[in-house]
Amino acid sequence: MIRTELKQLLISKPRAFGPEGEMSAIAKIPTDQSLFLGFEGLEGNQVADPLHHGGRDKAVHLYPDDHYPFWREKYPDVSVLDQPGAFGENFSCTGMTETQLCLGDVFRIGDAVIECSHARQPCWKLNHRFGKPDVLKTVIKTGKSGSYFRVLEEGTIKAGDIFIQLERPLPDWPLDRLFGFIIGGKHKGQGAELKALAANASLAETWRIRAAKLAGI
Repeated sequence: MIRTELKQLLISKPRAFGPEGEMSAIAKIPTDQSLFLGFEGLEGNQVADPLHHGGRDKAVHLYPDDHYPFWREKYPDVSVLDQPGAFGENFSCTGMTETQLCLGDVFRIGDAVIECSHARQPCWKLNHRFGKPDVLKTVIKTGKSGSYFRVLEEGTIKAGDIFIQLERPLPDWPLDRLFGFIIGGKHKGQGAELKALAANASLAETWRIRAAKLAGI
């Protein structure tokens, strides 16, 4: 069972970001304050594109600090990798990588209870943030995606709180396997598994829809 410390808690508000004036809140900054974690996300944190970010299935985004050495070696000239927040994460910690987390894992953190809803689907914003053309492609190739959580019980949290795992109902669905099925092209010939995912209430709605399409239902 996982038990690890929330090393940093990060939030941000939308600001000009893209080449055509797009807005984004990907540039997260750490806070030492205790924040209320509600069903829609963290107090003081906003999203620029509510169609693709935020909402109950994406209330908070975790990116493992374990992956940063890989990215720093690949992109030694990218300064945003000098500290957590490069991937727009709200939670920075170790010991919760895609091989260690499973879909549906439930944790208590501070006064809140959260559930792992899916892995992150990367987009063009990572390429733009890093100033590199192949970040998205590398995330898909390596599966170093990070994860999203929904909130089951609202409460106050802060950096230094401990993730305490309460449940693991789906041990056969580590996030790296799930990511491979839904994003990484490893779904071929796996119709039964895709149908099961499409009917699984723990999986984020957008990924249930994608699983159903991949299964042809």
